[in-house]
Amino acid sequence: MFLTTEEILRAANAKLVRGDENNFSIVTTDSRKITEGSLFIALKGERFNGEEFACEAIGKGAAGVLIGDDCEQKNIPTRGTVFAVEDTLAAYQKLAGAWRDKFNIPIVAITGSSGKTTTKDLTAAALSALGSVLKTSSNYNNEIGVPQTLFELNENHRAAVVEIGMRGLNQIAPLAAIVKPSIGIVTNVGEVHVELLGSIENIARAKSELVESIDACGTVILNADDANVAAMIDRVKPGVKVITYGLECEADIRATNLITRRSSTTFTVKYSNKEYDCEIPILGRHNVSNTLAAIAAGVVLGLHEKELRAGFTTLATTKMRFEIIDRDGLHIINDAYNASPASMRAALRTTAEIASGRKIAVLGDMLELGHLAENLHRSLGEELAKNQFGVLVTYGRLGKLIAEGAREAGIENIFMADSHEEAAEFLRGILTNGDTILFKGSRAMRMEKIIELI
Repeated sequence: MFLTTEEILRAANAKLVRGDENNFSIVTTDSRKITEGSLFIALKGERFNGEEFACEAIGKGAAGVLIGDDCEQKNIPTRGTVFAVEDTLAAYQKLAGAWRDKFNIPIVAITGSSGKTTTKDLTAAALSALGSVLKTSSNYNNEIGVPQTLFELNENHRAAVVEIGMRGLNQIAPLAAIVKPSIGIVTNVGEVHVELLGSIENIARAKSELVESIDACGTVILNADDANVAAMIDRVKPGVKVITYGLECEADIRATNLITRRSSTTFTVKYSNKEYDCEIPILGRHNVSNTLAAIAAGVVLGLHEKELRAGFTTLATTKMRFEIIDRDGLHIINDAYNASPASMRAALRTTAEIASGRKIAVLGDMLELGHLAENLHRSLGEELAKNQFGVLVTYGRLGKLIAEGAREAGIENIFMADSHEEAAEFLRGILTNGDTILFKGSRAMRMEKIIELI
């Protein structure tokens, strides 16, 4: 399967600068990943200009390049097919949409303030009975990552699960327009990005863009336990089916009898007149909620409970999401990929459920919380005390607010580190056999570095 010169000219509203009719089976924005016959798209950013690598791409075997119509003459290749457009990023997205249109398969799109990546992994596992399922790599869920995912579609895929993130209003809608999902899942609405959007209401409005993108005969899957998500039912288009899921509120698909073990979580699924037991190889109440969303997608696509349960046994999760490492008598929980107030509380509760010895929390700043940052960090102190953590180590300016809240809640053994090295040195001095240590913070805090140091 390939994109032709004519398709590129039409879909991207491009001009043909030079070259003849050609076929391109691979589209890439990375000149290091050029293969014979590929199309290189020269994206531009504040600190990079892909056009500087256009000639190099042709030299490496690319059949063509797509550049800006204002590209400097020295960067325009004299060989191969050369396309010019006004905006190379917009063209990249349009071409990804044209590529997606070649595949008549169900595509599930997922958004939410937290849990997107784990829900993506769970949904891909649940749908594995259909055959090969494409899913977003890592968390490539932005204006570049979503098109990149779509370009990975091939004839072997029977379904796809695409994660869509956002940092503002009117960002999900254009990405959903090229993904054209038949199923949309919204996991939750939290304080993440409130610094950029100003309020929870605006965050909910941004997330609801996915709901509004699902056309008639499609399905929207909503978390009934989150009031802001549940309210999105009002934004569903006529002819779109709605399925709700939840642990606490009334919902179409519910979970009861939750039991968290050392390496898995079991629960009972209730849907329509059916009831069956399920087990997932990950921990926590929040992940049961994510699993219900995945089950809902499977139900929509006609999968039976045995197929869904079998799919979860093959679950391949993204690293640094509540990843448990047992080493030298220590139980290390690497949940360092990212953090929001909701995911932080969930991690503390889940750690408390599985730890048998002393519980230690190593927490970093939660970023982009705007005017809510101080209260949300301080409030974690009460959560730490409620879950009986004996030691708290913080890193970062906002982490100090967690420490203040914890001290007020009665936790005495607190260390505020100014660097990864300081945190590691303190931990090396206090760790003993049987300790369970949770590491969590926003991505920019790189809390996993402390694990490497100890």
